Amino acid sequence: MKLRRLRSFALALLCALPLARAAAADALVLMTDFGTSDGAVSAMRGVAYGVDPKLVVSDLTHQIPDYDIWLGAYRLYQTANYWPAGTVFVTVVDPGVGTDRKSVVMKTKQGRYFVGPNNGLYTMIAERDGVAELRQIDEKVNRLPGSADSYTFHGRDVYTYVGARLASGQISYEQVGPALPVDTVIRLPYEKPARAGNAVRGIIPVLDEKYGNVWTNIPKALFEELGIAIGDKVAVRISHGGKVVGRFVAPYRNTFGEVPKGQPLVYLNSLLEVAIAINEGNFAAQHKISSGLDWKVEISKQK
Repeated sequence: MKLRRLRSFALALLCALPLARAAAADALVLMTDFGTSDGAVSAMRGVAYGVDPKLVVSDLTHQIPDYDIWLGAYRLYQTANYWPAGTVFVTVVDPGVGTDRKSVVMKTKQGRYFVGPNNGLYTMIAERDGVAELRQIDEKVNRLPGSADSYTFHGRDVYTYVGARLASGQISYEQVGPALPVDTVIRLPYEKPARAGNAVRGIIPVLDEKYGNVWTNIPKALFEELGIAIGDKVAVRISHGGKVVGRFVAPYRNTFGEVPKGQPLVYLNSLLEVAIAINEGNFAAQHKISSGLDWKVEISKQK
């Protein structure tokens, strides 16, 4: 009886080993401006699975507009905190590929890792989450074997390879390369949300692309300083390049269906930041509004 129990225990332990190994690997998340019309993303996935076939590889997006470092930084800010500690993000929006810009792995204070070029992609993550450590990738050691003569696809040859090895536990964070001062993370300059008398000001960092809702970087707490309650009317002024391009008045509501179809509203988006929309309509298209660092917004309570 004891021998039979011992055999059963040994069999259960052997069966559990693959599960334990899979649980030990952290998720690998890919974000690029490559699109999916060619084989670039598939090649990156192939490298990751070549490192460890058991890795869980997911996509944040591959539809960042060409070379748009700011939008890449925002999509990381929008998404990263919904992934567990230990997740490794491979981020490739890299117009300086092959130049002397540094390839790094940034570790946040929450324990997530960001692998890519130090070119501003980590602006908002560094500000919100804090930088625990920063390391430069030693490309002589940590590079896809046989790729030394390739200078234009670091997303495949360096970042995915390093990210997959880090996520799978094949290398430690310390083995990535030499430590850098945490304050050398490059940050893009942009206008922070701020109170301005009886108004709050910010920028339109992105659009809710699918529906044309206009997102701002004005957080709930700052907005609430204006004393605006659900149902109050809100005055919105939008400018681009220093020129006012639109003035609007809309009620502050919790959600779209609280106003009639085709009518505007001000609401808090999924990040609890102020946004403007039309119920079952496209606010940005209707009013010719776009987004970026030079799109400014001012919000106040309508008297």
